[in-house]
Amino acid sequence: MNAEAKRVEHLMTDKGYVPVYTTSVIEQPWSSYSATDHDVWAQLFRRQRELLVGRAYGEFLRTQDAMGMGEDRIPKFDELNRMLRARTGWELIGVEGLLPELTFFEHLANKRFPVTWWIRKPEQLDYLSEPDLFHDLFGHVPLLMNPLFADYMQAYGQGGLRAHGFGTEALAQLTRLYWYTVEFGLIRNADGLRIYGAGILSSKGESIHCLDSVAPNRIGFDLERVMCTRYRIDTFQKTYFVIDSYEQLMRAKQVDFAPIYARLAERPGIAAGHVLDRDHVFNRGTGEGWLLDGDV
Repeated sequence: MNAEAKRVEHLMTDKGYVPVYTTSVIEQPWSSYSATDHDVWAQLFRRQRELLVGRAYGEFLRTQDAMGMGEDRIPKFDELNRMLRARTGWELIGVEGLLPELTFFEHLANKRFPVTWWIRKPEQLDYLSEPDLFHDLFGHVPLLMNPLFADYMQAYGQGGLRAHGFGTEALAQLTRLYWYTVEFGLIRNADGLRIYGAGILSSKGESIHCLDSVAPNRIGFDLERVMCTRYRIDTFQKTYFVIDSYEQLMRAKQVDFAPIYARLAERPGIAAGHVLDRDHVFNRGTGEGWLLDGDV
């Protein structure tokens, strides 16, 4: 591991943010966090915890409590790792910023979850163009305590390594699966729709938009449908996909993806906000505020 932890962030250019990648694995420099860093964590933690009551999948909040996450200080990776290893065999590793996809897949396949060591600045409370410590720790880590979800994440990493042999379009399709499940997924239980995706859980605006707004579609999860559907990286999502259980995700990852990639190669991509006749629609969005271009 590198001795010195660096803060690797996206670059802002006249064409927008340009991603900068790093492969370094570092020890969490916990003693270097400033009072401002801990205060940013506290503000974000307190705000999201209050907002997510009745919105987040109940297990998520209970697990955060069981792991000892609180607003008093930034959690220590080594303390969380003791619980993760005992429960699901996973561990957190410190990284300096965004990882290349192959490196990311390798870590997941080996039950290592990369966590950006640095936290956003006070002026970035409401928006950051890349994952930081709050997004990774608050949003992702509690679900790694669930054996089914943890197995899904490992299977996803293994699938990502295999997808490299099928070309760039297969990788794009697999990225859409991660985006619409791990980052922006909804789950249905007896009380209605709830949030489990980390990109929503760590965002005040998206936590409200995904459940309360009339603008987005909320559609039942279908593996190939999800893998064909483009998404937004610059605004709230136009569509959210709803699972019934984590078992549904695991069943999806147990299929042979090779024939799926072959079938999808013959199909055009689906616009982020489009609704198909065969969709199981929980809510057909009004499209209010949607941008007409920019799907990726």
